[in-house]
This record gives sequence, structure tokens and C-alpha cells, in this order.
Amino acid sequence: MVFSDVDDLGIQINSFLSGTMETDSVTSGKDPYRVAKYCAGNIYALKGRQFPESIAASILELQKKNDYDYIFIGSTAIGRDVAALLSEDLGFEVASEITGFRTEGGRIITRRFFYGGKTVLEESSTAKILTVMPGISEPKSSAKEGTVTEIESPASRITLIGAEDKTSGAVDLEKAGIIVSIGRGIGKQENIEKVNPLVEAVRGELAGSRPICLDYHWLSEDRQVGLSGKKVRPRVYIALGISGQIQHIAGMRGSKTVVAINKDKAAPIFEEADYGIVGDLFQIVPKLVEAIKSGQ
Repeated sequence: MVFSDVDDLGIQINSFLSGTMETDSVTSGKDPYRVAKYCAGNIYALKGRQFPESIAASILELQKKNDYDYIFIGSTAIGRDVAALLSEDLGFEVASEITGFRTEGGRIITRRFFYGGKTVLEESSTAKILTVMPGISEPKSSAKEGTVTEIESPASRITLIGAEDKTSGAVDLEKAGIIVSIGRGIGKQENIEKVNPLVEAVRGELAGSRPICLDYHWLSEDRQVGLSGKKVRPRVYIALGISGQIQHIAGMRGSKTVVAINKDKAAPIFEEADYGIVGDLFQIVPKLVEAIKSGQ
């Protein structure tokens, strides 16, 4: 069984498991019929506003009826709560934050980042609940669409008395095809204006490393790429003044093509880059913009 309150992550998980095992999906997302295009089994759409305990209760009932071998849960704030509740109710071991999965000799082998993203840990266990990190797979539609069934979840002990949307830059980096990302090498917040022409020229989205978004607050949190931020898989990732610590690399490792500009030729980002330029980004970026606009 696959559950995610974010449709895109549920689709990624189903795509990753496609051809490996048959899956049913539970979703509290916005579009269960879109999820059905990527899952050939049953899609159970939870109705109304859902809380972790009501979601867990619904999955628990489905698990009792169908005896799924594994329960894959999207690693979101809600998903992690659901996994904990199910682990308690079912007595199942949890493998958390996985980035890969396979079975071997009746056990599962999972991969996840460890030591703050400095290394990748491969583990063998008997876990039956697995929380899955975003970016595990590209969406791959199923040859046969699944069947959508709406179900009512048990009433929650929680009563919602109000909701307020978090102020956001309204950017979805996980869907962006081209990302221009800035690090501490940008120097100061005012210099972001010198990078914007490149963002506009490539028709991309602006992102930043953890210091830029969380320490200095030069960009909003929803623009952070890294282990504690967004996990992105753009066609092109342009890293400007980013040293390339493993915590950042963990968020952009799935990028198809990486272009890095940094004045430090020993910066770790160059180990991940397909194209690297050593030099002053404020001299190089205008030349790139000019070349793009002229079609060179």
C-alpha cells in the first residue's frame, strides 16, 4: 500500500514500485483520479479534512482487510505522523526517510542519507512500514488506470477551529525544469538582483542553499534546496556561489545537468557538476545572459 497526502509524491512512489510489486494507494490529496493514472490497483480517496489519526485509522482498516506486505508512506509532516501511529497500532518496524528499496532473501534493503547527509546508509531489516523521501522516481504512467473509491475516515478527536495559510512565494521547486540556485558566494542580499537576469533568461526558478534561506532569510524557506529543504530533479541546475556541502547535494543530486560557477576551484560542487566555471560569478553571469539572449 502507498499513502501520501501530496499527490506528486504518491505518484513518485507508485512509479518507483511499478514492475516490482502490485500496489493500492490511499490519498488525501487534491486529485485521486490523477493518482489513478500511475497506479493500476485501487485508489482510496479520503474525504474531507484529514488528521494523522483519522488517516492512520483508515489505513489500519485497509491493512486488516488486505494484509499488505509493505506500507509505503510519503515522508511529509503528516506522513511521518501517520507512520508512527501505524507502527504503534500494527507493531511493525519502520524504515524512515528512504531513498531506495529492494528485497533480498525475504528481507528489505533500504538506502537513506546518514550523519546529516554526509553519507548514504544501506540497511537490511524486517521493516514493513517505510517513509519515502521526495524525488525517489520520475513519474511513470501505468498501462492500466486504477479504480477510485471514496471512503469516509473515522471521526478524529481533533476539532479544527481555524486555518491560516502560511505566507509563501508560491513556488514549487519540485516541478521546476530549470533552477538557478545561490549560495553564500552571492555576498549580500542586494546582489540577488544581479542574478535575476539569468533566472529570467533561462525561464527558471530562483532557489538557495540553507544559509541563504534559513540563516540569512534572503529567500523564503520554500526556496531552500537541500537535505532539510526541497529535493529537486530539474533538467538543468545552475549553482552560483554554492560550495557544495553534502547537505545541499542531497537536495539536488537528481538533477539531469548541473552547471556550477564558483571562484574556489576546489569547491566540492565541481565534483557533482557536468559543467564547471571557475571565476567571479558577477563577471560570468552577465556574459551567460548575453550569450543566451543572442542565441549562442
